Amino acid sequence: MLDIRALGYIVVESTDIGQWRGYAEQVLGMACSGAPGGALYVKMDERDYRYLVVPGARDRYLASGWELADEPAYRHALETLREANVEVVHASPAELAQRRVQAMAWFADPSGNRHEVSWGMRSDFLRFVSPVGVPRFITDPMGAGHTVLPAPAFDQTYAFLRDVMGFGLSDIFRVRFTSDPNEPEKRIHFLHCANARHHSLAIFEMPSDAGCIHVMAEVPDMAEVGRALDRVQQHGVKLSATLGQHCNDRMTSFYMKTPGGFDLEFGHGGLAVDWSQHAAYEATRVSLWGHDFSIGYR
Repeated sequence: MLDIRALGYIVVESTDIGQWRGYAEQVLGMACSGAPGGALYVKMDERDYRYLVVPGARDRYLASGWELADEPAYRHALETLREANVEVVHASPAELAQRRVQAMAWFADPSGNRHEVSWGMRSDFLRFVSPVGVPRFITDPMGAGHTVLPAPAFDQTYAFLRDVMGFGLSDIFRVRFTSDPNEPEKRIHFLHCANARHHSLAIFEMPSDAGCIHVMAEVPDMAEVGRALDRVQQHGVKLSATLGQHCNDRMTSFYMKTPGGFDLEFGHGGLAVDWSQHAAYEATRVSLWGHDFSIGYR
């Protein structure tokens, strides 16, 4: 199995880089700078970027960037993928320069989600300075946050993520979108890697045209969540879910639309888990309170 340490970055494709810059700076409170190939770096800590926005023909989530410890771990990952008969594409020099890593390769899971694995990020370690005063985001050693990916081929995708990529099961949820008991349940599995974040990845048993259900960014206190809600209103960003607190990771958060068509969860207070003491479980409700997702359909 791969030894994934954290979600290092995400890659987003955009038809309008300027729209992403405005959203990242003025709504999320992240810092932006130009990247090779006309792309955009979105910065939330001392690393040069955590979100890479690349120009393209569509607005969508493109890839999840998983961080490995070092070169031996990277070589082991490539060997593991080869033994599992996974088609692997090695990064071009331009992609390496853009990702700012020593080496990177990518592959797709059985649901078609693109995963990039890399080691040795490069950074100037300049201080994060938010254009709207966000003091910091909760990142290392737990990574950029989490991502929730579509998995219409659910069983095959979960088996691949567990047996090849090495993710562990944190908990399970099942959802119906209507009150019709004949509607098939959609499964969500929340998965962790080699850090304390409750889940760095989740898979949802449904397709998504945007290539992602949502990503999460975490801030150090509730005041920053409230200020972000104010900015959402000021800039006319559509809410996808009201403020609430999840049962599983205890994150207090709200959800909003991104220019990429997927959602972003902005929250505080996520659990840091000691995996030696954890037992996987199934939650039968998504939140302790709040999180009215119907607002996203109004």
